[in-house]
Amino acid sequence: MIENVLWIAVALMLLGSIIPKTEKSRRMVSAAGWVFFSIHWFYQPIHYMEIKDYFNVALVIVVGIVCLIIAYTMFKEYRENKIPLPDVTTMATSATALGCIFYFPFAQMEILNVGIISQVTDTVLLTLHYLNIPAELVAWNKIQLNGYTVEIILACTAIESIALFIGLIASVNAPVKRLAAAFITSVPVIYILNIIRDVFVIMAYGYQWFGPESFEIAHNTIAKIGSGIALFVIAYLVMRILPELVDLIEGVWFLVTGFFQKLFYKVVGNQ
Repeated sequence: MIENVLWIAVALMLLGSIIPKTEKSRRMVSAAGWVFFSIHWFYQPIHYMEIKDYFNVALVIVVGIVCLIIAYTMFKEYRENKIPLPDVTTMATSATALGCIFYFPFAQMEILNVGIISQVTDTVLLTLHYLNIPAELVAWNKIQLNGYTVEIILACTAIESIALFIGLIASVNAPVKRLAAAFITSVPVIYILNIIRDVFVIMAYGYQWFGPESFEIAHNTIAKIGSGIALFVIAYLVMRILPELVDLIEGVWFLVTGFFQKLFYKVVGNQ
C-alpha cells in the first residue's frame, strides 16, 4: 500500500514538473504530489523505531512536515493564481521528482536493489581485507567480524543521498561543464565516504570499541553525525559550483521558517 502512495506522489510531481508553466493546474497537481509524498515520510518512523534509529525518526517527521508546507504553499499559489519569483516550489518539485525517478527503482525493483547492495557489500569487504581486517562474508549482504554480524541494507549504500544530489543537479539550468563538475564533486565522493562509514561501523561493532552498545553508538550516533557534516560540506561545494541552487535552498528555508512565523503570530494574536 505505502509503495503505491510513493509512486502516486512521484507521478504527480513529475506531471506537475512537465506541465507548461502557463497552466495554472500544474500547481494543484504538484501540491497533490507533495501531500502523497508526506504520507510516505510519515509512515517511515515505524521502521526506524523498530531499529532504534531515533535520529532518522526525527528526520523523516521533519521531512514530512516540510512536504505538507510546500503542498500548502502550492495550493495557496494556485488559489491566488500567483507565481512568485524565484519559483521555489516548482524548482523543489522538479528536483524531488528527478531524484525520486533515480532512487525508487533501486528501492522497488529487486534486481537493482540486490545489485547495489551486493556491490556495496563486496566493496566494503574488499576494503576491510585491504586493511588486514579478518572480516568474512557469511551471506550475500552480511559481513561478520570477530563473531559480530552486520547486515548491509539499501540505506547502507548512500543511494538516497546520491539521488538527492542527482535530482538537485539535474534540475538546474546551467552549462554542462559546471553540471559535470558538481556531479563529480558530490556523487563519487558520497559513495567513497559511505564505504568508509560502513567499514567504520563494522570495525567498531566487531571489535566492540564502545562496549555492548557499539553498533548503536557507531551507526546511529557517530556515523550519523559524520554523514551530516560530510553532506553539509559537499552541499556547500556544489552550491559554489552551481550558485543557481542557492535560490532553491534559501527559498525552501524561508518558505518553511516563514510558515512557522506566521503560524506563531496567528496563535499568539488569538490569545
